Amino acid sequence: MRLGLMLGYAGRRIELPIELVKEADQLGVYAVWTAEAYGSDAVTPLAWLGAQTENIKLGTAIMQMPGRTPANAAMTAMTLNQLSGSRFLMGLGLSGPQVVEGWHGVSYKRPLTRTREYVNITRQIFRREERMRLDGKVYQIPYRGDDATGLGKPLKSTLEAAPDIPIYLAAIGPKNVELTAEIADGWLPIFFSPDKYAATYQPHIDAGLAQAGKSMADFDIAPTVSVVLEDNLDIGYNMLRPLLALYIGGMGAKGKNFYNDLACRYGYEAAANEIQELYLAGDHGAAMMKVPPQLIDEVALVGSRQRIKERLSRWLDSPVTTLNMTVFDVETLRAMVEIVGELS
Repeated sequence: MRLGLMLGYAGRRIELPIELVKEADQLGVYAVWTAEAYGSDAVTPLAWLGAQTENIKLGTAIMQMPGRTPANAAMTAMTLNQLSGSRFLMGLGLSGPQVVEGWHGVSYKRPLTRTREYVNITRQIFRREERMRLDGKVYQIPYRGDDATGLGKPLKSTLEAAPDIPIYLAAIGPKNVELTAEIADGWLPIFFSPDKYAATYQPHIDAGLAQAGKSMADFDIAPTVSVVLEDNLDIGYNMLRPLLALYIGGMGAKGKNFYNDLACRYGYEAAANEIQELYLAGDHGAAMMKVPPQLIDEVALVGSRQRIKERLSRWLDSPVTTLNMTVFDVETLRAMVEIVGELS
């Protein structure tokens, strides 16, 4: 199992942990990942980090598909891949209807169709075998809508081909997970529970791989996992409760929150509903305290070095191939590299 480093997205100001990333580069960590919501973008920080590192892969987790045309995303990927010496990992995701329609101003309809066509287009551009054409339900290239000028013509990237850029997809829902296994090189799940993989995800992963004639050897499962090295469990749990409460309670609307649905599928329906009620009512503190410690332990690594080492065996025994850590200091990063080395 490889280790990755997840940085996420910025709040009010972008403050990249340069020394942490440089240390990860020197320690042989596989990849560093950046994200975007509706503030900082995922690509600019990654380019900044790429210029200050040598070996670590540079991944977007994720670039929001509705916020970029497929061609623009492919141009960005090929450019950063060339500049970094073929280190780019292209992580894509749909985001949610609140952000897609409320921020990007485009429709969220046909999410699965959009994903399939988007990946199809980017791969065609990467291969650079012929001029780009697609007659899709979401994308038509060249564009032929009622307001088209009729002057569009098929084009081919001026950059040399880059067919080996890996494409990862972020997915939670069953159909989206199955599509990810079918068309992508890797999967970027959030709040992944190795204990619940067999019941929640495995049938959909297996179905998608079978559809494409692939095996698990062709597919990178790369979840984001928060790591808190802290002897006091209550302190460690409280460090992660705000994030889980935000996603389970506040990311999306009541009845349309993918993370809340996931917590319910994991067996925490009562807690998930209570967290959402409190969060949407504005009582964020109470919502945080309703996040069960059992759920935190399922999706994160919290505790002393020995406790983390013991619980990490669950991840090593799962199909996870890249563990993308969210860590808060260099000491935790070094400890995780040492622990994985000891267990390997």
